[in-house]
Amino acid sequence: MTHQMIDVTTPDGTADAYLTRPDGADGPLPGVLFIIDAIGLRPRTKEMADRIASWGYAVLAPNVFHRDGTAADLEPTVDLTEPGQRDAFFAEVMPRVHALNDDLAIPDLSAYLDALRGLDDVRDGDVGITGYCMGGRLALLAAATRPDVVGAIGMFHTGRLVTDGPDSPHLRLPDIRADVLAIHADEDHSLPPEAVATFEHALTSSGVTHSATVYPGAHHGYTMADTAVFHPEATERHFEELRGLFGRTLH
Repeated sequence: MTHQMIDVTTPDGTADAYLTRPDGADGPLPGVLFIIDAIGLRPRTKEMADRIASWGYAVLAPNVFHRDGTAADLEPTVDLTEPGQRDAFFAEVMPRVHALNDDLAIPDLSAYLDALRGLDDVRDGDVGITGYCMGGRLALLAAATRPDVVGAIGMFHTGRLVTDGPDSPHLRLPDIRADVLAIHADEDHSLPPEAVATFEHALTSSGVTHSATVYPGAHHGYTMADTAVFHPEATERHFEELRGLFGRTLH
């Protein structure tokens, strides 16, 4: 794999981002935007981006919290495989998660997409997005505000997809043209069963091509091997289905 940190210019300053692609690729590659979870851009998310890139993609993983510091500045310094440490860390980072509202995120997401598509080794055509935790909501937001370029999105252990507010993510589904893959966790308190059902109904009624399932015994954050909630089987299922999604839509 070939990988490096690059800078992406956004309306609110520079975002550092991890760019990875397979060695010796023959010609331009389809692009994938990797949207991190609340924990941030760190070795685990870079490792995941590398695996996706190995399938034949140029993958860009931006530090979506660039207003709060660089990825290195924000990287966890505690062992998140210990439940108490994970809970304490989340209490610390949630203010920056909540601060990244739609008004700030929309221009950022457009900048990330344009930067990815502007790379010499990224081909013209649709971009795929994969998002984790809050990154799933951002993936949906990007697909709704840039339907011109987003052809597929994966959403994994994504909370708060259905709220009582007028900006609830599920209300944006009529604005997307991307195929959607969502794998929820049945132990995710941020997306209870009634919200899962509402989201599924919104997908269907909006005519979105989709696959939405609930993985049994998995918790919010199940793909993150550096945390206490890692679920190896659910993680492998996510990689398998995501590879299929991108293979169908980006080639």
